[in-house]
Amino acid sequence: MAIADLSSVLKILGESAPSEQEQDELYAEALLMTLARASSSDSNIDSAEISTIQGIVKRETGEEVSPQDVRRAARTELYETMPLRKYLRNIRRDLRPEDRRKIVQALAEVINSDCKVTVLEIDFFNRVADALRITPAELVGLHD
Repeated sequence: MAIADLSSVLKILGESAPSEQEQDELYAEALLMTLARASSSDSNIDSAEISTIQGIVKRETGEEVSPQDVRRAARTELYETMPLRKYLRNIRRDLRPEDRRKIVQALAEVINSDCKVTVLEIDFFNRVADALRITPAELVGLHD
């Protein structure tokens, strides 16, 4: 199953108690959605960010995503019905705590990948961390 079709996110939003496989798929899709959206949070999709996203998704899920998959997942139209923060709030209970932490840590990696961090990216990071309910202690590995 290709993670870029985002089917698990849409499925999980209507169900409870996801299976291990559904949690894995949800993590992969939430990861791609969050990182892709971050790449456009400053209105400038940088090629370094795209490459970083591809590497993170491969490392975390074992799946390859194309630059087109990343750009598709970043499209504003996808988030018109339900903004990313609302998606993340709705699915956070179905994500494992370590997956929520890894999403936020990967987000920091993407934001830093083009060697310039904007106020818009910082705001996006803070909003994602808040939506996923990640505490500073969890983020640095002091608490699970």
